[in-house]
Amino acid sequence: MTTLLTHWNTLTDKLDALISHSFLALCCRISLAAIFFLSARTKVDGFLSVNDTAYTLFAEEYKVPLIPPEVAAHLATYAEHLFPILLVLGLATRLSALGLLGMTAVIQIFVYPDAWPTHLSWAALMLYLIGRGAGAASLDKLLGAK
Repeated sequence: MTTLLTHWNTLTDKLDALISHSFLALCCRISLAAIFFLSARTKVDGFLSVNDTAYTLFAEEYKVPLIPPEVAAHLATYAEHLFPILLVLGLATRLSALGLLGMTAVIQIFVYPDAWPTHLSWAALMLYLIGRGAGAASLDKLLGAK
């Protein structure tokens, strides 16, 4: 049994070296960026002109309490563009992931409460980035930010 455990631990040490935090963080950053940026692009015409479909969605389906639909449409659309770009660059990564986590919580609570498996998988990626940071392949690292 001890020999089997020793072999197992040797294998896991090799996997730890092969699949580093920096690689995992980069995968998380790109995955989240793709999800949110592609969603953002459906809400605009041209560069950043919020389209009529987005206004309709926020008025009828994405009803968020306390925020008028027109304001919510702009806030969400701009955040879904900005935070993914920052994630890809690895700039203000923890803050960007926290912003997207807040958006995800709002979506989960007020818009699609039955979509918790999807939102939980997004949240896990965001929590990893919030807790561990962007990794070596990032502007955060280049600028000396943790």
